[in-house]
Amino acid sequence: MNSCPVVAREGPVRRVAIFGGTHGNELSGVFLVKHWQDDGTEIQRPGLEVRPFITNPRAVEKCCRYIDCDLNRVFDPKRLGEQLADNTPYEVRRAQEINCIFGPKGSHEAYDLIFDLHNTTANMGGTIILENSRDDFTIQMCRYIKDALAPEGCPVFLIEHPNLKYATTRSIAKHPVGKEFPRCTIEVYKIMEKVDYPRKKNNEIMAVIHPNLQDQDWQPLNPGDPMFLTLEGKTILYEGDVIVYPAFVNEAAYYEKQQAFVKTVIEKLSAEGIRACVS
Repeated sequence: MNSCPVVAREGPVRRVAIFGGTHGNELSGVFLVKHWQDDGTEIQRPGLEVRPFITNPRAVEKCCRYIDCDLNRVFDPKRLGEQLADNTPYEVRRAQEINCIFGPKGSHEAYDLIFDLHNTTANMGGTIILENSRDDFTIQMCRYIKDALAPEGCPVFLIEHPNLKYATTRSIAKHPVGKEFPRCTIEVYKIMEKVDYPRKKNNEIMAVIHPNLQDQDWQPLNPGDPMFLTLEGKTILYEGDVIVYPAFVNEAAYYEKQQAFVKTVIEKLSAEGIRACVS
C-alpha cells in the first residue's frame, strides 16, 4: 500500500475572521455577521478565535455597493501604503484600517483565514472563490467544503490571472493549516477573460444577454452558441475556438465595470497532504 505524502506546515489555524458588508447592498453576509456579533456560539470552537466583522459600515448603512470606490479592489500594496489626504476615498481609508486590524498583509501577525461573504444577482449558486492555485491549504479547504455540501454542487471559481488583479479584502489573511488531510485533487473554473456587452461608438450598450445564456452560469458555451441579442433582434454568436463556462452572467453590479460575464475553463488543481504541527 502506498502512503500519501504529508507536508508539515506552520501550525494550526488560530484566528479566523468572517467578513460581511464588503459591498453594502449584499445583505446575506451583513445579516449573518450581525447575528454572530450578537451571539457567536454557532461559530466558536475550542482554541479558535472567530471574529465576525462588518467591513464597509457606511455602505451598509446606505445599502449601496460602496461610497467612493469598490472596497474589494483596494487591498493592493499601493493603496494600503498610500498617504492619507483629505480627498482619499473612504474605502481606501477603510482598507488601511482593516489591514491594521487583521493584517498587516503578508506578515506573520495577519489572521490565518478570512471568509468574505458576498451575494450575486447571477445564477451561480453557492460558489467558492479561490485566489491562489498553489496554496495547498486553500485547495484542501475547498475540497472539504465541497465534500461537506455534497450532493449539492459548489463550484470553485479560480480568479488567478496575470492580467486581472482583484486585491480583495480576504487577501490580507495567511493560510496555515489546522488538520491533517491526504493529497487531493479538485476541479475548478479558472477565469480566462472578461466579456463586455456589445457597444455603440458612444459606448452605450447595444445588446443584452441572449435568453439562451441567461441564468446558465457554469454551463458550457460552445462555439456558435448565442451570446447576445440586439434590440433589433439580431443574435450575436460566440466565435471562440474552445468550450468555455460563463460565470457572473448579467451580474447587475458589473455594469459599471463593463462586464457582461467572464469566461472560464475547467482545470484540475492538486494539493499535497497537509497537517498541523503539534501545539
